[in-house]
Amino acid sequence: MQLSLCKIIQLKRIYLFYCILFVVLLSCSTPQGFEYKGLNNVKVKNLGFEYVDLSLNLVCYNPNNFRLDLKQVDCEVYIDNRYLGKYTLDTLMQIPKKQNFELPSQMRVSMGGVFKNAFSLLMNNEVLIKVKGKTKIGKGSIFFDVPFTYETRQTISL
Repeated sequence: MQLSLCKIIQLKRIYLFYCILFVVLLSCSTPQGFEYKGLNNVKVKNLGFEYVDLSLNLVCYNPNNFRLDLKQVDCEVYIDNRYLGKYTLDTLMQIPKKQNFELPSQMRVSMGGVFKNAFSLLMNNEVLIKVKGKTKIGKGSIFFDVPFTYETRQTISL
C-alpha cells in the first residue's frame, strides 16, 4: 500500500502535535496548597449581641516554584474543635513563588461560638485553631480547587 506524500506530511504533523502536547503536559505540575504560618493584626471591628466582626491577616507560604493566582477561599474555623465561624475570600490576588504572604481577612463570628469557646480561653493560654476548607488557585485562566486543613496551637493573652 502506497501512501501519498500529502498523507505522510499529515501523519507527521499529527505525530508532532501529540509529541508537543505530551511534553507540555509533563512540564505542567499541579499546584500545591498553601502552608498556614499564623495570624497577625487581629482586631475587633464591630461588637454586637449576635455577631462579632473580626479583621485579621492569615499568614501563609506558597511552596510552589511558580507564582499563583488565588481566586477564592472558603473555609470554616474551629477553636478547640468547636465551630467558631466561616471565612470566605472572593477576590483575585497574585501570590509570589516560594514566599510568605498575608491574606487580609474579614470574618463574622456568631456570639454563640464565642461563648462556647470562652471557657477554653479563660482556662488555657493556648488554644487549638483549626481551619478547614478549599482554595481556588491557578495560573492564567486555569484554576483548581485545592482542599486544605491547617491546625496549630495559638497562644492567647488576655
